[in-house]
Amino acid sequence: MSQITNSVHTAGAILSIDLDVIKSNYQRLCQELGDVPCAAVVKANGYGLGVGPVATALWQAGARTFFVAQIDEGIELRAVLPDADIHILVGFLHGSDDAFSQFNLIPVLNSLDQIDRWKGRGRCDVHVDTGMTRLGLAPDEVDQIPDGLDIDVLMTHLACADDKDHPLTHQQIRTFRQVRDVVAHKRASLANSSGVFIGPEAHFDLGRPGCALYGINPTPHQENPMQNPVRLQGKIVQVHEIDTQSSVGYGATHALEAGQKLATIAVGYADGYLRSLSSKGVVYIGEQEVPVVGRVSMDLISIDITGLDCEAGQLVDLIGPHNPPDRLADLCGTIGYEILTNLGSRYKRIYKGE
Repeated sequence: MSQITNSVHTAGAILSIDLDVIKSNYQRLCQELGDVPCAAVVKANGYGLGVGPVATALWQAGARTFFVAQIDEGIELRAVLPDADIHILVGFLHGSDDAFSQFNLIPVLNSLDQIDRWKGRGRCDVHVDTGMTRLGLAPDEVDQIPDGLDIDVLMTHLACADDKDHPLTHQQIRTFRQVRDVVAHKRASLANSSGVFIGPEAHFDLGRPGCALYGINPTPHQENPMQNPVRLQGKIVQVHEIDTQSSVGYGATHALEAGQKLATIAVGYADGYLRSLSSKGVVYIGEQEVPVVGRVSMDLISIDITGLDCEAGQLVDLIGPHNPPDRLADLCGTIGYEILTNLGSRYKRIYKGE
């Protein structure tokens, strides 16, 4: 008996990811950085889009330096990119010695303890906390960094990069300049996706964008300079003609009137379509915006297709040209990062441009 796979025919939804768009976004960021090299952040499974295809595409586009959050992510990425520089943001955890040496990973050292345990082992990064209060050495600790530590990237992370006029942004840039001038290193890095668009004063020696590679707007108060590489199409599994007053979904939170028409789509919060989109989300059928009605359940959502000609098996756009992740996020009070990193495993994934 042949094995049944998650094909276009059997899947409840199709997730298409355009790798050429991701390459184009990388090149757009390189253009913004000018002569400053551009790394790529591919943590959280390439922001939910698949670290293997995504990292390969970014390598093809010219990226040679990659950042991930966890050590296991670095091990997975090493199998994909044998020649890349792979930096681990969580740092040198206790018991991780063998993983760093075996897979040629570079730790981002976040504390004096990590520095003390790493010294003599080779190349590393050092993270200085200039205002995020999350990871990193305090600026007054940098004079305790031992001589001879082989620091590749001296880095910090902006707390309010999407607001380049925020006082903390300017303070962090000033503090980082001061640290850079007293710590021996090869490259200094501050600019995340939004930081790339602050201007040359934030670029230093290495940009390290993440979300912008995947189409999230790094300049949220302006038009998005990036392209959306993601299209999520859900299948209609049933159409309902409403002939009497009733309701739809758990909790009967949305009332229906006779004459309305609903369609049920095979996507739910188990697939990453957030429950907070209940009666707030929209989908598109062609050029027509259609509202989500009632609660999002684990496997299904309902949409109001009154006046439209739809049938079972038809695909509708949950994410696409008219409703990119940022818009979906706005509708339910979150950020585009969460929309992407929650994309589920039940979709049939199609990679364009492989």
